Amino acid sequence: QAQLVESGGGLVQAGDSLRLSCAASGRAVSSYAMAWFRQAPGKERDFVAGLTWSGGSTLYTDSVKGRFTISRDNIKNTVYLQMNSLQPVDTAVYYCAGKRSPYSSYYDTRSYAYWGQGTQVAVSS
Repeated sequence: QAQLVESGGGLVQAGDSLRLSCAASGRAVSSYAMAWFRQAPGKERDFVAGLTWSGGSTLYTDSVKGRFTISRDNIKNTVYLQMNSLQPVDTAVYYCAGKRSPYSSYYDTRSYAYWGQGTQVAVSS
């Protein structure tokens, strides 16, 4: 069992940066493949970035490539999402998620059994 708590969201201006944190308790984040999803009002919850179970590979949706970086600190048992050059289109609730299976899709919300409560990111122009 893993309990995930996101933090670090807020209201920023276009071009600013934020670092989201996902603190895990109960289990080590290294035991899971981790990902960040986001959901804007009235839209689907979409994949943003993922970190494989081994931590040796990262995945990003096209719209954030070159701007966002997912990382993990096993000692702190925390997953991060560094977000640079934020744009209004990035406005959403951001969720941290974890999955145990190395075989299911990283892009599908149904692959993830563990979710945080979400943290709001709002970017003004």
